[in-house]
Amino acid sequence: MTTAAQEPRTYRTRMTRPGLKGFRVAVKETDLLVLAARDFSPEVREIVIQERQQLEAYIAGHPGFLSSLAPWPPDPFAPPVVREMIEAAAVAGVGPMAAVAGALAARVGRQLALLSPEVIVENGGDIFLAITQPATVALLAGKSALSQRVGLKLDPSLSPLGVCTSSATVGHSLSFGRAEAACVLAPSPALADAAATALGNRVQSPDTIGPALEWVASLPEILGAVLIVGQKLGAWGRVELVPLT
Repeated sequence: MTTAAQEPRTYRTRMTRPGLKGFRVAVKETDLLVLAARDFSPEVREIVIQERQQLEAYIAGHPGFLSSLAPWPPDPFAPPVVREMIEAAAVAGVGPMAAVAGALAARVGRQLALLSPEVIVENGGDIFLAITQPATVALLAGKSALSQRVGLKLDPSLSPLGVCTSSATVGHSLSFGRAEAACVLAPSPALADAAATALGNRVQSPDTIGPALEWVASLPEILGAVLIVGQKLGAWGRVELVPLT
Protein backbone atom coordinates (compact mmCIF):
# COMPACT_ATOMS: atom_id res chain seq x y z
CA MET A 1 0.00 0.00 0.00
CA THR A 2 1.07 3.56 -0.53
CA THR A 3 0.16 6.53 1.61
CA ALA A 4 -0.07 9.88 -0.11
CA ALA A 5 -2.44 12.60 -1.20
CA GLN A 6 -2.63 13.33 -4.88
CA GLU A 7 -4.85 13.36 -7.97
CA PRO A 8 -5.00 11.16 -9.93
CA ARG A 9 -4.41 8.56 -7.23
CA THR A 10 -2.21 6.25 -9.26
CA TYR A 11 -0.63 4.86 -6.07
CA ARG A 12 -3.87 2.98 -5.47
CA THR A 13 -2.91 0.44 -8.13
CA ARG A 14 -0.43 -0.93 -5.58
CA MET A 15 -2.96 -1.27 -2.77
CA THR A 16 -3.70 -4.97 -2.60
CA ARG A 17 -3.91 -7.56 0.17
CA PRO A 18 -4.52 -11.31 -0.13
CA GLY A 19 -8.05 -12.26 0.86
CA LEU A 20 -9.41 -8.73 0.73
CA LYS A 21 -11.59 -7.11 -1.91
CA GLY A 22 -10.74 -3.58 -2.97
CA PHE A 23 -13.46 -1.08 -3.87
CA ARG A 24 -13.80 2.69 -4.22
CA VAL A 25 -16.49 4.92 -2.73
CA ALA A 26 -16.60 8.63 -3.57
CA VAL A 27 -19.04 11.16 -2.10
CA LYS A 28 -18.27 14.77 -2.97
CA GLU A 29 -14.70 15.49 -1.78
CA THR A 30 -14.46 12.22 0.13
CA ASP A 31 -12.79 9.57 -2.05
CA LEU A 32 -12.10 6.27 -0.31
CA LEU A 33 -10.37 3.09 -1.34
CA VAL A 34 -11.43 0.27 0.97
CA LEU A 35 -10.03 -3.23 1.37
CA ALA A 36 -12.33 -5.63 3.20
CA ALA A 37 -13.61 -9.20 3.17
CA ARG A 38 -16.13 -8.31 0.44
CA ASP A 39 -17.47 -5.30 -1.40
CA PHE A 40 -19.29 -3.21 1.19
CA SER A 41 -19.85 -0.25 -1.15
CA PRO A 42 -23.51 0.36 -0.17
CA GLU A 43 -22.70 0.25 3.53
CA VAL A 44 -19.66 2.51 3.17
CA ARG A 45 -21.53 5.02 1.04
CA GLU A 46 -24.27 5.27 3.67
CA ILE A 47 -21.71 5.80 6.44
CA VAL A 48 -19.91 8.50 4.47
CA ILE A 49 -23.14 10.31 3.61
CA GLN A 50 -24.25 10.31 7.25
CA GLU A 51 -20.89 11.51 8.56
CA ARG A 52 -20.57 14.20 5.88
CA GLN A 53 -24.10 15.46 6.56
CA GLN A 54 -23.25 15.94 10.22
CA LEU A 55 -19.96 17.67 9.38
CA GLU A 56 -21.51 19.90 6.72
CA ALA A 57 -24.35 20.90 9.04
CA TYR A 58 -21.86 21.87 11.74
CA ILE A 59 -19.81 23.93 9.28
CA ALA A 60 -22.97 25.67 8.08
CA GLY A 61 -23.66 26.76 11.66
CA HIS A 62 -20.00 27.52 12.44
CA PRO A 63 -18.43 28.91 9.23
CA GLY A 64 -15.08 29.60 10.89
CA PHE A 65 -14.59 25.91 11.50
CA LEU A 66 -13.75 25.31 7.84
CA SER A 67 -10.96 27.89 7.58
CA SER A 68 -9.52 27.97 11.09
CA LEU A 69 -5.78 27.28 11.28
CA ALA A 70 -5.89 27.19 15.08
CA PRO A 71 -7.51 24.63 17.38
CA TRP A 72 -11.29 24.96 17.72
CA PRO A 73 -12.87 25.35 21.17
CA PRO A 74 -14.29 22.14 22.65
CA ASP A 75 -17.96 21.66 21.82
CA PRO A 76 -19.76 18.86 23.69
CA PHE A 77 -22.82 19.37 21.49
CA ALA A 78 -20.97 18.83 18.20
CA PRO A 79 -21.49 15.59 16.21
CA PRO A 80 -19.05 12.77 17.05
CA VAL A 81 -16.97 13.23 13.87
CA VAL A 82 -16.57 16.93 14.65
CA ARG A 83 -15.63 16.29 18.29
CA GLU A 84 -13.02 13.80 17.11
CA MET A 85 -11.52 16.43 14.79
CA ILE A 86 -11.58 19.10 17.50
CA GLU A 87 -9.82 16.86 20.02
CA ALA A 88 -7.14 15.77 17.57
CA ALA A 89 -6.45 19.31 16.39
CA ALA A 90 -6.12 20.52 19.97
CA VAL A 91 -3.38 17.99 20.69
CA ALA A 92 -1.45 18.87 17.53
CA GLY A 93 -2.06 22.62 17.69
CA VAL A 94 -3.63 22.96 14.23
CA GLY A 95 -7.00 23.76 12.73
CA PRO A 96 -9.70 21.07 12.94
CA MET A 97 -9.92 20.46 9.19
CA ALA A 98 -6.36 19.10 9.37
CA ALA A 99 -7.95 16.00 10.90
CA VAL A 100 -10.91 15.56 8.55
CA ALA A 101 -9.52 12.85 6.23
CA GLY A 102 -8.26 10.71 9.10
CA ALA A 103 -11.47 11.17 11.07
CA LEU A 104 -13.68 10.09 8.16
CA ALA A 105 -11.46 7.09 7.37
CA ALA A 106 -11.72 6.03 11.01
CA ARG A 107 -15.50 6.49 11.18
CA VAL A 108 -15.86 4.17 8.20
CA GLY A 109 -13.19 1.72 9.29
CA ARG A 110 -14.49 1.19 12.80
CA GLN A 111 -17.96 0.31 11.56
CA LEU A 112 -16.63 -1.99 8.83
CA ALA A 113 -14.42 -3.76 11.37
CA LEU A 114 -17.64 -5.15 12.86
CA LEU A 115 -18.34 -6.86 9.51
CA SER A 116 -14.88 -7.86 8.24
CA PRO A 117 -11.90 -9.51 10.04
CA GLU A 118 -9.53 -7.06 8.34
CA VAL A 119 -10.32 -3.56 7.09
CA ILE A 120 -8.13 -0.94 5.43
CA VAL A 121 -9.58 2.45 4.52
CA GLU A 122 -7.46 4.95 2.54
CA ASN A 123 -8.67 8.54 2.26
CA GLY A 124 -6.28 10.73 0.30
CA GLY A 125 -3.22 9.11 1.84
CA ASP A 126 -4.64 8.89 5.36
CA ILE A 127 -5.21 5.29 6.35
CA PHE A 128 -7.20 3.35 8.94
CA LEU A 129 -6.04 -0.24 9.43
CA ALA A 130 -7.61 -3.05 11.42
CA ILE A 131 -5.37 -6.01 10.59
CA THR A 132 -4.65 -9.51 11.91
CA GLN A 133 -1.43 -10.04 9.91
CA PRO A 134 1.52 -7.68 9.24
CA ALA A 135 1.06 -5.06 6.54
CA THR A 136 3.50 -2.79 4.73
CA VAL A 137 2.67 0.79 3.78
CA ALA A 138 4.87 2.47 1.17
CA LEU A 139 5.74 6.14 1.54
CA LEU A 140 5.12 8.39 -1.42
CA ALA A 141 7.46 11.38 -1.16
CA GLY A 142 7.20 13.46 -4.29
CA LYS A 143 10.44 13.79 -6.25
CA SER A 144 12.60 12.36 -3.48
CA ALA A 145 14.65 9.32 -4.52
CA LEU A 146 13.19 7.63 -1.44
CA SER A 147 9.63 7.86 -2.74
CA GLN A 148 8.01 4.39 -2.81
CA ARG A 149 11.42 2.90 -2.00
CA VAL A 150 10.82 2.81 1.76
CA GLY A 151 7.95 1.12 3.55
CA LEU A 152 6.56 0.92 7.07
CA LYS A 153 6.05 -2.63 8.26
CA LEU A 154 3.10 -2.59 10.66
CA ASP A 155 2.62 -5.17 13.38
CA PRO A 156 -1.02 -6.22 13.93
CA SER A 157 -0.53 -5.65 17.67
CA LEU A 158 -0.69 -1.91 16.87
CA SER A 159 -4.10 -2.34 15.25
CA PRO A 160 -6.49 -0.57 14.95
CA LEU A 161 -4.15 2.11 13.73
CA GLY A 162 -4.02 5.36 11.82
CA VAL A 163 -1.15 6.00 9.38
CA CYS A 164 -1.37 9.51 7.97
CA THR A 165 0.93 11.58 5.77
CA SER A 166 1.24 15.27 5.01
CA SER A 167 3.36 16.63 2.17
CA ALA A 168 4.45 20.05 0.98
CA THR A 169 5.03 18.73 -2.55
CA VAL A 170 2.40 16.02 -3.11
CA GLY A 171 -1.35 16.58 -3.25
CA HIS A 172 -3.53 19.50 -2.21
CA SER A 173 -3.08 19.52 1.57
CA LEU A 174 -2.05 22.84 3.10
CA SER A 175 1.49 22.70 4.50
CA PHE A 176 3.75 25.48 5.73
CA GLY A 177 6.82 23.25 5.67
CA ARG A 178 9.03 21.68 3.04
CA ALA A 179 8.83 17.97 3.83
CA GLU A 180 8.23 15.56 0.95
CA ALA A 181 6.54 13.31 3.51
CA ALA A 182 5.62 13.70 7.15
CA CYS A 183 4.05 10.44 8.31
CA VAL A 184 2.59 9.78 11.76
CA LEU A 185 1.28 6.60 13.40
CA ALA A 186 -1.34 6.78 16.16
CA PRO A 187 -4.27 4.73 17.42
CA SER A 188 -6.55 7.57 16.32
CA PRO A 189 -6.38 8.34 12.58
CA ALA A 190 -7.73 11.83 13.28
CA LEU A 191 -4.82 12.48 15.64
CA ALA A 192 -2.34 10.96 13.19
CA ASP A 193 -3.73 13.23 10.47
CA ALA A 194 -3.55 16.41 12.55
CA ALA A 195 -0.11 15.54 13.91
CA ALA A 196 1.23 14.80 10.42
CA THR A 197 0.16 18.28 9.31
CA ALA A 198 1.77 19.90 12.33
CA LEU A 199 4.93 17.81 11.93
CA GLY A 200 5.29 18.77 8.28
CA ASN A 201 4.80 22.44 9.17
CA ARG A 202 7.88 22.28 11.39
CA VAL A 203 10.25 21.11 8.67
CA GLN A 204 12.00 23.75 6.59
CA SER A 205 15.23 21.87 5.78
CA PRO A 206 16.96 18.56 6.55
CA ASP A 207 18.49 20.23 9.62
CA THR A 208 15.03 20.55 11.18
CA ILE A 209 14.20 16.83 10.99
CA GLY A 210 15.57 16.10 14.47
CA PRO A 211 13.79 18.92 16.31
CA ALA A 212 10.54 18.16 14.48
CA LEU A 213 10.66 14.50 15.50
CA GLU A 214 11.45 15.51 19.09
CA TRP A 215 8.33 17.67 19.04
CA VAL A 216 6.02 14.94 17.72
CA ALA A 217 7.48 12.49 20.25
CA SER A 218 6.22 14.79 23.01
CA LEU A 219 2.59 14.42 21.94
CA PRO A 220 0.40 11.93 23.82
CA GLU A 221 -0.62 8.68 22.08
CA ILE A 222 1.68 9.11 19.07
CA LEU A 223 3.31 5.75 18.28
CA GLY A 224 5.88 6.80 15.68
CA ALA A 225 6.75 9.16 12.85
CA VAL A 226 8.82 9.35 9.67
CA LEU A 227 10.09 12.44 7.86
CA ILE A 228 11.48 12.60 4.33
CA VAL A 229 13.09 15.87 3.26
CA GLY A 230 14.85 15.66 -0.10
CA GLN A 231 17.16 12.68 0.16
CA LYS A 232 17.19 12.67 3.98
CA LEU A 233 15.02 10.48 6.19
CA GLY A 234 14.40 10.54 9.92
CA ALA A 235 12.27 8.26 12.06
CA TRP A 236 11.17 7.95 15.67
CA GLY A 237 9.11 5.53 17.73
CA ARG A 238 7.55 2.17 16.85
CA VAL A 239 8.56 2.40 13.22
CA GLU A 240 10.01 -0.56 11.31
CA LEU A 241 11.38 0.63 7.98
CA VAL A 242 11.78 -1.86 5.15
CA PRO A 243 13.23 -1.42 1.64
CA LEU A 244 10.81 -1.71 -1.29
CA THR A 245 11.56 -2.69 -4.86
